[in-house]
Amino acid sequence: MRYNKYTVETTTAAEDIIVSTLADLGVEGAQIEDKIPLTEDELAGMFVDIMPSAGEDDGKAYISFYLDADEDHTQLLGQIKAEFEELKEFMDVGNCRIETEVTEDEDFLNNWKQYFHQFYIDDILFIPSWEEAEKPPKTEMVIHIDPGTAFGTGMHETTQLCIKALRKYVTYGCSVADIGTGSGVLSILAFKFGAGRIVATDLDPCARDASSENMAANGLSDSDFTFIEGNLIDDERVQSDVGTGYDIAVANILAQVLIPLMPSVKKCLKPGGIYIMSGIIDDKEEEVINECAKCGFAVLEVSHQGEWVGVVARNA
Repeated sequence: MRYNKYTVETTTAAEDIIVSTLADLGVEGAQIEDKIPLTEDELAGMFVDIMPSAGEDDGKAYISFYLDADEDHTQLLGQIKAEFEELKEFMDVGNCRIETEVTEDEDFLNNWKQYFHQFYIDDILFIPSWEEAEKPPKTEMVIHIDPGTAFGTGMHETTQLCIKALRKYVTYGCSVADIGTGSGVLSILAFKFGAGRIVATDLDPCARDASSENMAANGLSDSDFTFIEGNLIDDERVQSDVGTGYDIAVANILAQVLIPLMPSVKKCLKPGGIYIMSGIIDDKEEEVINECAKCGFAVLEVSHQGEWVGVVARNA
């Protein structure tokens, strides 16, 4: 079977948002090439004796994805280019030039799975859908997740910052609004930590099936949470459906979305409610904290992991 390989030239700082944008438009299996040095943990997981030298990090990254060469993807590519142009207004994403070549690979959509294996975050074991848990697992908390259906596996620093905050602030039976749920990983963990009611929102229609499938894989049913498709920032229907009085809201989204989202989240939370935010690159930390003050949130704590920032604030 023939495929068109599309390669986007971008920056290392924009890798995650480019991959997320592609996922939001239904593109799966993106491949990232850059010269960022691997961490010790990443090197330990490569199972090779000597890593090839990638040279000095030049700040450039190349994101590749594949589409069936026999289908017309003109509309999709137009949407992708339009999204990239919008991103340029908020951050340095490079030129986002897309190069095309034809390749053949009978199972390219699944080849990436050989690089993604079960992993731990503290005492939580995350297992992709195609693997079985090690026998016996080292923990009682096991999360089954399919990272191929929507953005969010638990592995990224921003997700880990949210997980640690949820574990700290979720209380038994509390209500949680998961804004931009993606794969549903944060909703699943909120349940595992004791939450009693979850309402999840996302702009991406694919997130409905992805979160539902992952919920089922973890022993939860559709009745355990409500999914609402749409934009909480300015869609009155979504705002009405989400409602008010939540104990906790969590959003793992980029700062340029978190800032305009803040007034809507404030309306969702009860007085004294907790807002957990991540997806904040370090040079946007001050801007987000300042916006918290403007919107009447008292910042309780700020956490860092790599170049990413997590903020926990209380609704006044």
